[in-house]
Amino acid sequence: MHKQEQHKRQAGVLLHISSLPSGNLGQDAYQFVDFLASTGVSIWQTLPINMPHADNSPYQCVSAHAANTAFINVQQLVEDGLVTNEESASGHQQALNAAYHRFMENNHLDAFDQFCETHQSWLKDFSRYSVLRQHFNFQSWDAWDAPYKNRDQATLAVFEAEHKINVEQVKFNQYLFFKQWDALKKYANKNDIALFGDIPIFVAYDSAEVWAKPHLFRLDENNAMTVVAGVPPDYFSETGQRWGNPHYNWEVMAEDNYAWWVERMQTQSALFDLVRIDHFRGLEAAWEIPADEETAINGTWVAAPGDALLAAIYAACPDIDLVAEDLGIITEEVDALRLKYDMPGMKILQFAFGGDDTNPYLPENIEENSVVYTGTHDNDTTLGWYEQADDQVKNHLYHCLENEQPDMPNALISLTFSTKAKLAIVPMQDILALDGAHRMNTPGTTEGNWAWRFDWAQLTNENSEQFKQAINASGRARHD
Repeated sequence: MHKQEQHKRQAGVLLHISSLPSGNLGQDAYQFVDFLASTGVSIWQTLPINMPHADNSPYQCVSAHAANTAFINVQQLVEDGLVTNEESASGHQQALNAAYHRFMENNHLDAFDQFCETHQSWLKDFSRYSVLRQHFNFQSWDAWDAPYKNRDQATLAVFEAEHKINVEQVKFNQYLFFKQWDALKKYANKNDIALFGDIPIFVAYDSAEVWAKPHLFRLDENNAMTVVAGVPPDYFSETGQRWGNPHYNWEVMAEDNYAWWVERMQTQSALFDLVRIDHFRGLEAAWEIPADEETAINGTWVAAPGDALLAAIYAACPDIDLVAEDLGIITEEVDALRLKYDMPGMKILQFAFGGDDTNPYLPENIEENSVVYTGTHDNDTTLGWYEQADDQVKNHLYHCLENEQPDMPNALISLTFSTKAKLAIVPMQDILALDGAHRMNTPGTTEGNWAWRFDWAQLTNENSEQFKQAINASGRARHD
């Protein structure tokens, strides 16, 4: 973690924007930064902030660049004079529409035009795709009428002319998000809080990128997927996970030195101080599943050009700080790739107990160049995990803690902070001592995920003080 080396040992909190009480970039986000600063935390980690599909999964988005405009704080638009109080009460999209028309009437175009110019490599395609998607009742682009599906340029030009305001509105909504995000990032950085982002390794098939540049993906002559991404059977699922994303056409991507990936990482580098690459092992080899298979069992590992790709990314973004999500089936080749670029890997303490002394997640086995967690958004809360754990797991945990009646989840938080890892991160649910009913996501399921929000009333002086003491005791406070 090159930029973060001024803090030898750091503490962080994992909380997505949607899990703030208001679920947006308004006052709650700034109050959360204040909470982090008051406890000695240096890192705020979020999930991907891109525009999701209807299921709200931040790992299946309609764009690798475009942000989730549901996070725009309308009250800020009122304070900026772009929306009236009456308009702010009329619904989120109606408020954004009102802001666009008032903005255009007042001719504040320089900053907007500059934004469009800066992000032109993806913004034009995304705005077209978004309006077309609405025009076709949110069907996947492969179900659109042929001239639109196949991007006939004359047809698209006519459509864009006829829907000019709608297309500009999409661009403007992105402008508003990026402006509000930039203000929050400046506030966080001023308080010595770094923002830690996350990108899914793959993009959704129904996305602006696959529609606009199908040649970059493994599609057939009809632009349909022949193979899809996922992971084989593992801790989370006996049948593996069939994600359904298209695989990259690495040979074509190599022709321009992975420019699509470089642009993607440049966007993330502007938004965040650190960026996690989800499913990092897919950059060395990825699990390919025939598209007609219903589960992920019958797949094969297919090599990917991770070394050449990372070299291109670091050459274009020399200051970028990347973290590798290297959970699951990890080979020597994957480790070698991560270590070549000095990227920290991830360790999860919920995976540590119940086995033997060689378990890499055991506290004593965690190396310094790591990011360690009690659990992530894919795990149960620590209290939920503990309540469901079997006797073998609990007895192993008690042995490590030298305590058969630990105060959970605080005992696991302290154990996480005590490891050698440079960065230790705790989900907000664990700070609040919440049970499994407050879990963010259950991998392999499609219902009841991504909806959790906390309430400020849950953050008592007691649990805030306990968290602060755990940070201080482990030497991870910002002033240490």
